[in-house]
Amino acid sequence: MPEPIILDCDPGHDDAIALLLALASPEVELLGVTTTYGNQTLEKTTGNALRVLELVGRTDVPVAVGAERPLERELVVAAHIHGESGLDGPVLPEPTTSPATLDAVALIADRVAAADRPVTIVPTGPLTNVARYLEAHGRAGLERVVLMGGSIAEGNVTPAAEFNVWCDPEAAARVFASGLDVTMVGLDVTHKAILGPTVEEQLRAAGRIGVFVGELNRFFSRYHAETYGWEGAPIHDAVAVAHVVRPGLVETRLRNVEVECDSELCRGRTVVDLWRRTDRVPNAHVAVDLDAVGFFDLLVERIARLG
Repeated sequence: MPEPIILDCDPGHDDAIALLLALASPEVELLGVTTTYGNQTLEKTTGNALRVLELVGRTDVPVAVGAERPLERELVVAAHIHGESGLDGPVLPEPTTSPATLDAVALIADRVAAADRPVTIVPTGPLTNVARYLEAHGRAGLERVVLMGGSIAEGNVTPAAEFNVWCDPEAAARVFASGLDVTMVGLDVTHKAILGPTVEEQLRAAGRIGVFVGELNRFFSRYHAETYGWEGAPIHDAVAVAHVVRPGLVETRLRNVEVECDSELCRGRTVVDLWRRTDRVPNAHVAVDLDAVGFFDLLVERIARLG
């Protein structure tokens, strides 16, 4: 049976690709999409989620509006990476559908209650919605959380921190401390998933949706060329979805992860006890390696299914 999942996201170029991968994969059943601020404002990320679903004719998947700001911090968005719309590059029409009447927390609760097996949440943005859900409803009915965020040894918004965790470190700390089965797919691994010219051409040859992904990647690559000198862009969020779809692509180790909330210099750092230097109890499966060839083979094959 397919694994029931809810994608909690802030589309965003790589979120959009993650959403497409989930829709194209029979190994999972996408019960709903919940949106949050992050790559752009909540209004824009919600509109982008609706646009992507309309693009592939999947308006049956509900989109629920979530958090518009962090639990305690000021709102910061990544417009310098994802553009004014949050999904700059290809031009999509305004959505003709509307979000669900339930908000994100209520939709997750509704879908979890209705599911015939425990549900996996796949957050690919700040963890505010997930923290609020856990506060209101607890862990019952949840299988695990597979998140894109954090890192072992590098940052992308500061030298110490990855953007999703940095945006709302208090929310992230609650998720890691929740007692849930948590998998952290961080920058150490997603920076190995750089979608370069060869794979982009394979995607463009795969059909209409592949062309759309290629256009997303072309815009997304500009920032990464200027910042890192890379020929392509890391498709961070799709790696988290791929880990659910095809176990074995991502190698993980069970380790303790703590989130730094007090230091401004290291705000949002995920402190991973990789070498077990403390007696802290392991609380997360931490991604340490990626079969990048296998990942991109999966991505191209699944995007081709969408036509």
